[in-house]
Amino acid sequence: MHSQNAKPELIVMLTHHDQTVRDALELFERTKECPIAHWGFKDVGLSPEEMKPVVKAMKDAGKTTYLEVVSLSEEAGLEGARLAVDLGFDILMGTVFYPSIGAYLKDKPVHYYPFPGHVHSHPSILDGTIDEIVSHACELEQHGVHGLDLLTYRYKGDASHLLAQVVQSTKIPVISAGSIASFERINDVWASGAWGFTIGSAFFDRQFVPDGSFEENVLAVCNWLQEQ
Repeated sequence: MHSQNAKPELIVMLTHHDQTVRDALELFERTKECPIAHWGFKDVGLSPEEMKPVVKAMKDAGKTTYLEVVSLSEEAGLEGARLAVDLGFDILMGTVFYPSIGAYLKDKPVHYYPFPGHVHSHPSILDGTIDEIVSHACELEQHGVHGLDLLTYRYKGDASHLLAQVVQSTKIPVISAGSIASFERINDVWASGAWGFTIGSAFFDRQFVPDGSFEENVLAVCNWLQEQ
C-alpha cells in the first residue's frame, strides 16, 4: 500500500493530553538511544527554564528539535516563535499563520511549520472542506513557510483523503500531527507520502504495547517502521 513512498519520519513528542510531561528530560535520557532523529514537545506544561535542559539534551544527542504551539492567537504564536529562537529549537510547529510570525522568523535559524486550515478549540479541531484546507496550504507555501503541521486526524471529514490531497498539492514537508494511535494510521500517513508524523499521547497511553513502558511503545513503532 505504501511502497511507492519514502518512509515517513517519526517525531516523538514528549506530550500527553496536549501538554509537555513533567519528566520529559528523564524520559528522553532513557529513550535517546532509539534510532529516532526527531524529538519535540509543546509550549505548555514546562516553564521556559525547565525546557532549556530538555532542548540541550536533545541537541547534544544530535536530534532535530520541535516546539509545537497549539495556542491560536497571534500574540501566543509570536511568543512561541520567540521561545523557539531563544531556546535553540530547529522547528516551530503549529500556530495559526500570521505574517508577523513569518516576518519575525525570516532571518532566524528556526523553520516554521504552521497549521493549514481552520483550527479551533482545545484539544484542536480542524474543519472546513478539503478544497479550502488544500487552498490554504498552498497559500502558506506561497508565504514562504518551510513546512506544514496538518492536524489530519482532528479533521471531521475524510482524514486520509485530506492528507493525501495536501501532500500532492504542495512541495514542502507535511507533518501529520495529532491522534495517531495505531499502526493503521501510520500506514495511512505512509501511503499519503507525508514527510513525517508526530506521536505523543499514544506512547503514554500504551496504544502500541498495552502492557509496555513509554520506551517500549516508542521502540515498537520504531521497529515497525524499520521492518516494513
